[in-house]
Amino acid sequence: MTVLVAGASGVIGQAAVERFLADGTDVVALSRRPPDVAPHPRLRHVAVDLTDAAACRDVLGRLAGVTHVVYAALFEKPGLVAGWLQEDQMRTNLAMLTNLVEALVGAPRPVLRHVSLMQGAKAYGGHVHPPRRIPSREREPRDPHPNFYWLQEDYLRQAADRHGFDLTIFRPQMLVGGATGSAMNVVPVIGVYAALCARLGLPFGFPGGRSYVWEAVDARIVAAALSWARSSPAARGETFNITNGDVFEWRDLWPAIAAELGMEPAADTPRALADFLPRHEHVWKEIVREHGLRPTPLPALLGESHHYADKCFAYGSEKPMPPKFLSTVKLRRAGFHDCLDTEESFRYWLAHLRKRHILPYIHP
Repeated sequence: MTVLVAGASGVIGQAAVERFLADGTDVVALSRRPPDVAPHPRLRHVAVDLTDAAACRDVLGRLAGVTHVVYAALFEKPGLVAGWLQEDQMRTNLAMLTNLVEALVGAPRPVLRHVSLMQGAKAYGGHVHPPRRIPSREREPRDPHPNFYWLQEDYLRQAADRHGFDLTIFRPQMLVGGATGSAMNVVPVIGVYAALCARLGLPFGFPGGRSYVWEAVDARIVAAALSWARSSPAARGETFNITNGDVFEWRDLWPAIAAELGMEPAADTPRALADFLPRHEHVWKEIVREHGLRPTPLPALLGESHHYADKCFAYGSEKPMPPKFLSTVKLRRAGFHDCLDTEESFRYWLAHLRKRHILPYIHP
């Protein structure tokens, strides 16, 4: 059994690589940059441009023995949110998946047995209209809005029928993990924001807008579900929502985040992090130098996640945020029951980034 993880340096991909290695599985990590994990004799990194069909055939067509794929690769545009409804972004994401799968099934002796595909809560259209149902369930009719999820899913189901492999689709709520340079991971954004506040003598208040209740999912939970799905008959052909199993509100979570980072919680300080963080890149360079952190440029550390953080925090929102809850009953009935406390998720990953010398230790 060999698992190819596409998007291996991302939030899901990096956690999946570590999980499959811990399971004793051979892993091919496919990403532009290697995942930030410890070297391992069963781990091989491969870099290829998934938008280049010829390159995929050349590189991936020569990979022997890939039995399972976790597809967590993603193309996003600068600024993030505006691109979610743009046709060229959708077509690019479709082409990336198509090029990868066609290269694997077109190999001289293909042995592909299962593909796990990542979607997300945007499948229910909450980014374009209030949710139609609370909670959102997998059995609902496909939400009629443009989304590359539908393009990828339709292609993959057709390919699975043609080539005889199984598939499973996961829809995580907001991801919490340790990857940097990602499109959607608020953890490093929060850590950088805290370090800048400490350096500049600013209060570490919640920088968002209107209060609302939400859900999240730890990358380790998703990785465990991916491990479960590759061999579980109950996962074949199915779509599953996935969350930590609890709910949270940012202002209730903020004191625990502050305590983990060595900061004092403060009153709300609404602030557009997509503007504030880049404007203080020079301060971050000073922090990196003085604390002996990895010399990671701020844009490479944040990716597009500072734009995502503003969205998640409801910065600038004057209207109440509609509830966006996902039912995970289907996944539990299928046999996967892992759960985590969301407060513990944030504390774990913030500590993880400090231990890896990506974020500084801040002493109150």
